[in-house]
Amino acid sequence: MTEEHVKTSEYRVRGDNLVAKIKEIIHEGNVRRIIIKNGEGKTLVEVPLTIGVVGAVLAPVWAAIGAIAALAADLRIVVEKTED
Repeated sequence: MTEEHVKTSEYRVRGDNLVAKIKEIIHEGNVRRIIIKNGEGKTLVEVPLTIGVVGAVLAPVWAAIGAIAALAADLRIVVEKTED
């Protein structure tokens, strides 16, 4: 039995780079959760990700993230990744 550790990383991005950065983070793998915060640190959206959640299931999430990106200039992405 392996023990799972969670590592948290934070990235600062401009609104126009938000979707591209999130796609890059998901592509890296082992992502458990993505939290998008505004410049003041208030959580705007929290997306739990599990293995197999891709494609059409994430379509509404991508729409929400796109809307946030259009409205905000300074954002923070908090990423929780699992490490075995």
